[in-house]
Amino acid sequence: MTAVKSIAVLTSGGDSQGMNAAVRAVVRSGLFHGLKVYGVQRGFQGLLNDDLREMDLRSVGDIIQRGGTILQTARCKEFLTPEGQQRGADVLRERGIDGLVVLGGDGSYQGANKLSKLGIKTMGLPGTIDNDIPFTDATIGFDTAVSIVVDAINKIRDTMSSHERSSIVEVMGRHCGDIALYAGLASGAETILVPEVPFDLAEVADRMKNNFAKGKRHSIIIVAEGAAKGEDVSQKITDLSGIEARVTVLGHIQRGGTPTAVDRILASRLGDFAVRKLMEGDSGKSCGVIKGELTLTDIDTVVNSKKPFDMDMYELALRLSQ
Repeated sequence: MTAVKSIAVLTSGGDSQGMNAAVRAVVRSGLFHGLKVYGVQRGFQGLLNDDLREMDLRSVGDIIQRGGTILQTARCKEFLTPEGQQRGADVLRERGIDGLVVLGGDGSYQGANKLSKLGIKTMGLPGTIDNDIPFTDATIGFDTAVSIVVDAINKIRDTMSSHERSSIVEVMGRHCGDIALYAGLASGAETILVPEVPFDLAEVADRMKNNFAKGKRHSIIIVAEGAAKGEDVSQKITDLSGIEARVTVLGHIQRGGTPTAVDRILASRLGDFAVRKLMEGDSGKSCGVIKGELTLTDIDTVVNSKKPFDMDMYELALRLSQ
């Protein structure tokens, strides 16, 4: 016996690499267990528009390696209202759909939580490059985004070394500095600026001048967009140190491209896990991985919590940047 016989899957908010792998896992796991599976086009907006289609094996063929989301995604202001949320629940019930898997970040989880409180069996999958969903060690897309930033910094460093310049690299992360932290550590950045840790640009400029005085001929400063704007940091550093600092804003290239094997595997594990837990009767949960183990946490707890910043890793990056 299973608690659900028909499920739907939607992707919402900003896209992240590995979303397609997660959709594929939900669809194929559901079909394997004899469920009907529907894909919702364009997130919660598509749900309100009753834009759903039944999925089969061919629907998710040849997508595990693709970035973005085949289901597409959209913002939906109407779903922020109680009337919109009720409409979404009604559409699912009218369709005879027992459960919903929502793949996205904090805003998507908020939507899943509202539907859960309206009696819809829901599961949340952490799909965001920012790695800002608590109660999971990593989110789907984070590893790929970090790899893209590291690759870009490797190229930038070649040019900065040739011209004896410093470079400011602005990366995504409005409220969470994990992309900057992990990419900065992996690429050997001299300075990492994140929203979670206060910083003094005068100290950054002094450290840069001292490094150049010791014979260093280039410097990489990586800054999360939530900590400061790259252009502002560049101007201040140049004014304080007299060393020219060029800016590179990586922007949306961090969200595109082929997902790494790590993200494909994470997405596949979580997608299958969500389906199995819905079948077992769980609802209103967020799926995650902690120390390699698949976990469930109440979505209500997740959306009302903040992921702690890894100060140990930040201090490691600081020690190794000398």
